Amino acid sequence: MIRILFFVLLVLCLALGFAWLADRPGELSLIWQGQLIEMSLMRAASILISLFAAVLIVVWLLRTIWLSPHTVTRYFRSRKRDRGYQALSTGLIAAGAGDANLARKMAARTRNLISSDQEPLIHLLEAQTALIEGKYDDARKKFEAMADDPETRELGLRGLYLEAKRLGANEAARQYAERASEKAPHLPWATLATLDHRSQARQWDEAIRLLDQSRAAHVLEKNEADRKKAVLLTARAMERLDADPKSARDDAQAALKLDDRLVPAALVAAKALFREENLRKGASILERMWKLDPHPDIARLYVRARGGDSALDRLKRAKKLESLRSNNAVALATVAAAALDARELALARTKAEAAARLEPRESIFLLLADIEEADTGDEGRIRHWMAQALKSPRDPAWTADGVTSPVWLPVSPVSGRLDAFEWKAPPSQIAAATEDGHLNPDQAIRSLPPVATVPRPVEEPAPERTAEAAPTAERDQTERERAERERAGPEKAISVPDRKEPAASPATGKDAEEAPDPFFGRPPDDPGVREPAAAERTTTNFRLF
Repeated sequence: MIRILFFVLLVLCLALGFAWLADRPGELSLIWQGQLIEMSLMRAASILISLFAAVLIVVWLLRTIWLSPHTVTRYFRSRKRDRGYQALSTGLIAAGAGDANLARKMAARTRNLISSDQEPLIHLLEAQTALIEGKYDDARKKFEAMADDPETRELGLRGLYLEAKRLGANEAARQYAERASEKAPHLPWATLATLDHRSQARQWDEAIRLLDQSRAAHVLEKNEADRKKAVLLTARAMERLDADPKSARDDAQAALKLDDRLVPAALVAAKALFREENLRKGASILERMWKLDPHPDIARLYVRARGGDSALDRLKRAKKLESLRSNNAVALATVAAAALDARELALARTKAEAAARLEPRESIFLLLADIEEADTGDEGRIRHWMAQALKSPRDPAWTADGVTSPVWLPVSPVSGRLDAFEWKAPPSQIAAATEDGHLNPDQAIRSLPPVATVPRPVEEPAPERTAEAAPTAERDQTERERAERERAGPEKAISVPDRKEPAASPATGKDAEEAPDPFFGRPPDDPGVREPAAAERTTTNFRLF
């Protein structure tokens, strides 16, 4: 484009010059070797410019002839190089597609067309071809050669790192990653690999230092770097909690400034403050985290923050959590568990059933089974809640790489990856009885069987009773009902006012002698008494459980 503009400007200048000469005509006289030469000024300028152009053309022609061998050689060399790059491109594509035969063929052709000193990608093609063919030793040698070349050092170190990881040589992989991070601190894979290795070795200080260097080099994004540093600070705080609660508190609070939703950091900070007898500040941290993310671990630590509290005190703290985050399954389950400990069974049952309706989980139905055992002791109802627990989804847990842990861990025990644990429901292989893919808690609560009672034995036809025996039989029936309520449990016993016995008419003569004693007498329908006329028939008194 610049050349075109320059040529246009040159032509424009010549045109302007000729126009200027045309407006100013004149004669030019020249005496050369005794001869007088006369011509117009326009003609003289045209001859001069033509001679200058002819000289330039002659010079260009002579230069072209002189450099023609080199030009021809360069042409064929360029053509050969283009063919070599075409073969290299085809070989890399074939290696990426897994075509070992074509990749090997293209690698050999590239070797013949291009020198490896001029193009380092030939080493990469040969290494990838060796990997596809299963020649891992040859591939490792190629990567080592690339690692020694400053131009391909990072590429060779990454290949060696991946090979070491494939073979399970973690120490070699760590060395390659650290070497790459030292030579090229801008490489994210090297920084993250070194960070994972130092985290596995529990070298929290060195890991935090490396992360700060990567933040300064803008290797990681700000959000990702803040999250990883918060995890590292939390891990260091957990390690220092027993020996140095103050340092643990500072690290945990610094982690919360970087990530205010990191539940383990809030737990460590609260525990450190509780050990320093600063219950109010520790509780405020838990309350703030509870508003953001109602977590069972937060509820458990908040309710039992003070070891000397009674069950009623723990229930009050659980109710406070529910007031902070109402209509939440975790809050309702926390109140139900605290009410069960405080023996407020009606409240416990109400809250647990509400939690089951909001979020039917295994632990909630198990809690209902515990409440049922403490309330009625009915085995049938307990089995009902246990069956619902088996069919319900599993509770969330700290899960990483397919394994669960009862507590949060900064590093995965399987892959060694930093910040791998997540709070989620682990996979379950038990298919639940569902409706549209979800458990129906209302149906589970409505299908709760009634409390089992002791069945009465088959009653035999009783003889006619006199008017004087009727009040005694009614009183004994009332006493028998009270005894059955007492056997059902103290919680289920309902106080019923004694019924007033009607006044019996005085008995006289033979009827008074046959009337049973009002205290020791039994009605003829009592299962423990046989009638003389039906002594051969017996009844059996049994219980269901």
